Amino acid sequence: MKVRVGINGYGTIGKRVACAVKAQDDMEIVGVTKTRPSYEARLAGMEGFPLYTATPDQVATFEKEGIKVAGSIEDLLSKVDIIVDATPGGVAEKYKALYEKAGVKAIFQGGEDHGLAGVSFNAFANYNEAWGTQFARVVSCNTTGLVRTLYPLDKVFGLDKVSATIVRRGADPSDIKGSALNSLEPSLKLPTHHGPDVQTIMPWLNITTMAVKAPTTLMHAHCIIADLRKKAKDQDVLAVWDNVPRVKFVSGKDGIKSTAQIMELGRDLKRDRGDFMEIVVWQDGVKVVGNTLYYYQGVHQESDVVPENIDCIRSMMKLEPDGMKSIKKTDKSLGIGK
Repeated sequence: MKVRVGINGYGTIGKRVACAVKAQDDMEIVGVTKTRPSYEARLAGMEGFPLYTATPDQVATFEKEGIKVAGSIEDLLSKVDIIVDATPGGVAEKYKALYEKAGVKAIFQGGEDHGLAGVSFNAFANYNEAWGTQFARVVSCNTTGLVRTLYPLDKVFGLDKVSATIVRRGADPSDIKGSALNSLEPSLKLPTHHGPDVQTIMPWLNITTMAVKAPTTLMHAHCIIADLRKKAKDQDVLAVWDNVPRVKFVSGKDGIKSTAQIMELGRDLKRDRGDFMEIVVWQDGVKVVGNTLYYYQGVHQESDVVPENIDCIRSMMKLEPDGMKSIKKTDKSLGIGK
């Protein structure tokens, strides 16, 4: 019997997770929610996902616009085993009591505090920590990106200290209320929250982070400096990443020198929505000097957390005890690594 999944918030992340769930053979989408009758509400119907409203009083608004709804979120919660909360950051806390009352499990996203769930999740680093839990939080796109490359390095070489500067996209492509078009905006609260967020997965890691918001919508870029405990050469570092999931190499020598070209590669590879769910490392931008490693990576903020949500469902619902088996199953279903 398939696990019944609901999505609260059919937006940038929610619609991608819904389609990813649809691609699995051990889970199914029971319904998704929207707060207003937007084009995404109509898109849910086109995808075959039953649509629910975020509150009961919104039903009439949707029906007035000719959009059929199956009920409100309370109705949806009566039909699911687990809900993926993909509401905007800071909103999920008000829904937690609803999930508890309905007796359903819930996955929160990285925009929420670690304390809301008590478990922060990355499939490769701590799959088993979410095993059977009622609540878990898939960490943010940037934290996912940092953990995906730092965790395997720490396992093989050990990390004394990490410093990362995050060049953040100003807004998602569909967001018309993003940052200014002609400015760079440094985060003046230092160090930024990204380091402590990584420590919700790797509490032992000495990491500090800075961030700058840039006028781009495509991807984040990370500039990372890591002090290794063991001696290593460039090729040794690359070999570690080559043997872990959800890390993909590109090369400036091949003409891929920018985030724009990475996203074009995603389209050329016929990725769904042009998404790039792997963390992209510039192969020729990796350099070890003494015991210090320097490297760059690209993070597609709209999609890198999507496979993590799928694996988190499997762990919380006790569908697959082996984290690597879940990762491989998810990646195969979503075309990751091709």
